[in-house]
Amino acid sequence: MIAVVMGVSGAGKTAIGEALARELGWRFIDADDYHPEANVAKMAAGQPLDDADRWPWLDRLNTLLKQEKQAVLACSALKERYRSRLAEGIGRIEWIYLKGDFDLIHSRLAQRRHRYMPASLLESQFAALEPPSR
Repeated sequence: MIAVVMGVSGAGKTAIGEALARELGWRFIDADDYHPEANVAKMAAGQPLDDADRWPWLDRLNTLLKQEKQAVLACSALKERYRSRLAEGIGRIEWIYLKGDFDLIHSRLAQRRHRYMPASLLESQFAALEPPSR
């Protein structure tokens, strides 16, 4: 089984995902580690990613997940079509949606320094977010 901890930047995906993986004895995978350099540069410059930027990243993650029997992935997975792309060909995948309002998440981002994701992109993440229906 693959467990995907999803939500906008600053929702707590890495902290919760690492703790869950440790508790289960599973591998933890941080999707941020698999972005192409062009995506990292774009985000670091304060430009949000579009679908075309995300497809190769999601395909790379899907390929990685297909090689795992049990893993926890921390990934924004903001849109339903992104989640479908991640889940393609994977037998069992569970979604753990970390939800918070803009003010709460923004306050968290103001207190941390991400290696490339500026707080200025939070609005674009909320704009793109399609909460899972199940």
